[in-house]
Amino acid sequence: MKKKSKSSIRASHYTILAAMFAMAIVGSYLYAFPAGTTNSDAMGSAQLAVETMDVGYFEGANGFLARPADGGPYPGVVVVHEWWGLNDGIKDAAVKLASHGYIVMAVDLYGEVATTPERARELTSAVNKTRAVENMRAAAGYLRGEGATKMASLGWCFGGGQSMNLALSGEDLDATVIYYGTLVTDEAQLASIGQPVLGIFGGEDRSINVSVVRQFDAALDNVGIENEIYIYDGVGHAFANPSGANYAPDETRDAWDKTLDFLDRHLK
Repeated sequence: MKKKSKSSIRASHYTILAAMFAMAIVGSYLYAFPAGTTNSDAMGSAQLAVETMDVGYFEGANGFLARPADGGPYPGVVVVHEWWGLNDGIKDAAVKLASHGYIVMAVDLYGEVATTPERARELTSAVNKTRAVENMRAAAGYLRGEGATKMASLGWCFGGGQSMNLALSGEDLDATVIYYGTLVTDEAQLASIGQPVLGIFGGEDRSINVSVVRQFDAALDNVGIENEIYIYDGVGHAFANPSGANYAPDETRDAWDKTLDFLDRHLK
């Protein structure tokens, strides 16, 4: 069911990933979620052990690959970082997603991780759109080479806009997920999208204004693209980033549940 807006959520309990142990295996790492961790409640129940490794998937770019340790086959998801770059928070999110039965490639569009807003702004401004799309398409190709059965993209903030760009590129995708990323509202451009779109936004976001989100929503409807757009009242930009000032744990949990449900329906 499509829901255009969501008022304040009264979710039960949410905790950030509190414990994770790693064991080295042949140059990679095996992540498992200890029994009894409360994070399994927030991120869903069907968690699997996950192996990860850094891989070269595009000229000059090393990504973070996370996949269920049992080998699969599983669907693939190209994950795109925020404006900070491919940091540990994005890698943790890739592991969480992989634990629900996905092969995940967290791409690197910078080649470094920013530690200040000033540097993040410089890196974002320096991104070449064409090369960024080529980078993400290469990641999708790599996942297909690893046996991915279907394909989606997911990004937050800067990465949400990049997920939008990948959707418009002609890449063969089965789903697109955008967390408060820069949007395209031109119907002629959006008509090229052939897969369902999930959009997650904050009602108090001053970067991605609600009026633009509603234009995006209407444009998708007008060109017949299946979509689910959620606007969370009372939260701002990057509300799903636990290290940020706008972090909203209840809304984050609800959005994550919706993301997993959306991906499960369209990729599995």
